Amino acid sequence: MTRQSRYPGLSDLQARAARRLPRFVWDYLDSATGTGATARRNRSELDRIRFTPSVLHGDISPETSATLLGQTHPLPVGFAPVGMSGLIWPGAEHILARTAAKAGVPYTLSTVATKSPEDLATDLGPHAWFQLYPPRDLDILADLLERAETAGFTTLVLTVDVPAPSRRERQVRGGLTNPPKLTPRILWQTIQRPAWALASAKAGLPRMRTLDPYIETRTAMASNEHAGYLLRTSPDWDYLDHLREAWTGPLIIKGVLDPEVVPRLQKAGADALWISNHAGRQFDAAPAPIEALPAIRAATDLPLILDGGLRSGLDILRALALGADFTMMGQPPHDALAALGKEGPAHLLDILQKDLIANMHQIGASSFADLSARLRP
Repeated sequence: MTRQSRYPGLSDLQARAARRLPRFVWDYLDSATGTGATARRNRSELDRIRFTPSVLHGDISPETSATLLGQTHPLPVGFAPVGMSGLIWPGAEHILARTAAKAGVPYTLSTVATKSPEDLATDLGPHAWFQLYPPRDLDILADLLERAETAGFTTLVLTVDVPAPSRRERQVRGGLTNPPKLTPRILWQTIQRPAWALASAKAGLPRMRTLDPYIETRTAMASNEHAGYLLRTSPDWDYLDHLREAWTGPLIIKGVLDPEVVPRLQKAGADALWISNHAGRQFDAAPAPIEALPAIRAATDLPLILDGGLRSGLDILRALALGADFTMMGQPPHDALAALGKEGPAHLLDILQKDLIANMHQIGASSFADLSARLRP
């Protein structure tokens, strides 16, 4: 039985990941904040978008490549940043960076990942992005930017939708602390998942290696909050101006949902905007990114990236049809890792490519430019 026949869809990878991960890790990966209403909205709003199937259009050869920031990628999707990625699967950052480099798609390292920019220097391809949680200390900011550039990261992603910690109640109930601690409850959950336990034992307890040089104490934080909040600030427009001057490469602003701020972001020097509500993990009354997309598209000619609830090639087509230039996924690559280990992320990309092609045939779309005309009113 082939991998494609056993795990033909993202739902298959997600189901196996849930079975292989300890409960506290699964709750961290799969949880949102509040009641989870925003996370559910991300999904339901995608399902509202339909296409009219095409008939009698003859043979077509769908093209799945996409151009973003002057670079052409074989697929219109990349790997989004996920904090504490190595907690979900040990070595996650290395595996995802290598897979992305081989596939020619972007990989984004989180500031609060378990590997530093230096750790990944030999794994990176030409489409390596570094996601920044903005430090309050401008000397630390300068050092972080230099480290990222020296390691080989070419694009900076500023996250602007995390002004303060969210509560993430399900994660708290699951017993996860930051940094993780081996409580009896956590230990019991761990021994029930031997594959994860063995891999984690070899890797050691995860920590935020990028921030290690800057953090002297973590005692001021609540048990469910990232130690990174000791360093972060909630950025303002002056901070963005400073960052634009300090970083000479492409700058993406992540967490945009309000079309009214878009002209000012464009004027401030943003090279692309990333429409996102942090997968519903920050605020439980936010619109779905796919809801916000049309108005933001109307407000700018900047490249637009979208994440939030995407679970198939069809979902990617929905985003592209409404005006996105590119998409990113955070949880699905980690589901794939937890399900299949180091082979998982490549299998995920294979699933997505097959699904893109199959659905483009149904729509009668030879290219992504054909999609909007097939949207059902």
